[in-house]
Amino acid sequence: MILQALAKYYERIPTAAKEGFQQQEIPFIIVLNQQGDFIGLLDTREGEGKNKKARPFIIPKAVKKTSGIAANLLWDNPAYVLGRPKPDKKKDLNKLLERAKEQQESFLSKITETFPDNSADEGINAVVRFLEAKNYADIFNHPLWQEIEESGANITFKLEGETELICRREVVKNAVISNFQNDTSGTQTCLITGNPDTLARLHTAIKGVWGAQSSGANIVSFNLDAFKSFSKEQGNNAPVGKKAEFAYTTALNTLLARGSRQRMQVGDASTVFWAEKKHEIENWFVDIFGEPAKGESDQDNAAIKALFKAPETGAKPVLDDNTKFYVLGLSPNASRIAIRFWYFGTVTEVEQNIRQHFEDISIDHAPHQPKYLSLFRLLVSTALQGKSDNIQPNLAGDFMRAILAGTPYPATLLSSVIRRIRAEREVTYPRASLIKAVLVRKVRYKKEKEVIDMSLDINNANAGYRLGRLFAVLEKIQEEASPGINATIRDRFYGSASSTPVTVFPHLMKLKNHHIAKLENRGRAVNLEKIIGEIVDEIQDFPGHLSLDDQGRFAVGYYHQRQNFFKKKEVAE
Repeated sequence: MILQALAKYYERIPTAAKEGFQQQEIPFIIVLNQQGDFIGLLDTREGEGKNKKARPFIIPKAVKKTSGIAANLLWDNPAYVLGRPKPDKKKDLNKLLERAKEQQESFLSKITETFPDNSADEGINAVVRFLEAKNYADIFNHPLWQEIEESGANITFKLEGETELICRREVVKNAVISNFQNDTSGTQTCLITGNPDTLARLHTAIKGVWGAQSSGANIVSFNLDAFKSFSKEQGNNAPVGKKAEFAYTTALNTLLARGSRQRMQVGDASTVFWAEKKHEIENWFVDIFGEPAKGESDQDNAAIKALFKAPETGAKPVLDDNTKFYVLGLSPNASRIAIRFWYFGTVTEVEQNIRQHFEDISIDHAPHQPKYLSLFRLLVSTALQGKSDNIQPNLAGDFMRAILAGTPYPATLLSSVIRRIRAEREVTYPRASLIKAVLVRKVRYKKEKEVIDMSLDINNANAGYRLGRLFAVLEKIQEEASPGINATIRDRFYGSASSTPVTVFPHLMKLKNHHIAKLENRGRAVNLEKIIGEIVDEIQDFPGHLSLDDQGRFAVGYYHQRQNFFKKKEVAE
């Protein structure tokens, strides 16, 4: 299903490379005259420092390189093109040079075998003459050479006075297409298309997956005996035709390309998305889940606001459609790529489930805080030190799948948030939002009558929720009794109060009397006592233990009560 959807998407990519070709960044171009003499080096990169980006070109498809020697046609790294390996202090220089010599011979042989009559094209003829002459002194003395050699950047050729690369000349295109179409060895039924086709022995590497090898990794790969069936070799274990293999790998590499608007990072999963036909959701999806633009408050969350605006006005939902929509999460796994999650449904279903998600996570917050929290902000609130690298590997994918499918959030989400709160003793806006969402969705699926509101609910009789409110009031009393205090009861007692209330609250209630007595504003003291009385009115005994869900309600109750104090302060001012 995944490869079929990707292969179908390839058919509608207007800029996609044709069969036998690929889009590749080429930082440097060697300029030759028609006699094969070196004229100069062109740098195609733009930007400054580490942000320099090379220009992409449509060039002959790269060969699959393993431990052996295999050259690309008319483009490659300096070791293949000029016989100069990338410096490596950990390896013997003589061995590197010896291997580079073999690589260059392979590069030249690839050209002469593909074009036996190279004199038929002046560009091919110039390259062959240049390589055979081996007069590279001017290149090695060029100001750009040191950077080329140290980076191992890709190089190709063009003739002086022309704009087209030699590997893009008509004779090269015809040769590549002919070789691709005329290969009929090992024809079998393709698992993706169901049509007879030449099998792809090795699949093109997928690049752009965060954390994977820079040279690319594979989704379909059989490189060890343990992965093989009936002694079949490599791609024969999963017969995929060359056309289908080219289509799905090209589509996926296009989606993962740098600057693509159809990819985003969800935890450790590089996530791509597309529709079965061109659709507006492909432009909106990353805005809905991504970080809003900084410093542009009027534009922040514009996509989300549009989703909510339609039902409010009675208009047709902006994305309402039965077009199929696909979301694929990929993460690195050694030399392979693992499928972290996969979702497909209609655009209508996705729209409804996304709107429900933002309704579920909505909770009271400060005016300066964003109304809608991005996926990234929610996930990092569960991670150690707030770093994305520390997000639990499976949590991000499970969370994303639950949002898109409209199913209950993963059970590990609640435990992760509560663990972070207990460790850091801080109930932040994203954490309270996540806990509230998990509990609301769980209650909805169990069809229970409990309601967890966005803001303070004085009628909520749940013990965990009321104890959370009580803890917030006791902390507030302490803060007002001792202005500027460095550590409050939250820093010392939150963990115990939220899990085993009976061990902490009797002591805190006695401590409260001491703090109340220190308040100079007796009217304020009376009001705080009334709030405590209203809260404990439904609590006959402090529980010995709170369940995980009730610990979540404790956090939400604490957060609601704290936010309510800030609201009252604003009204008073």
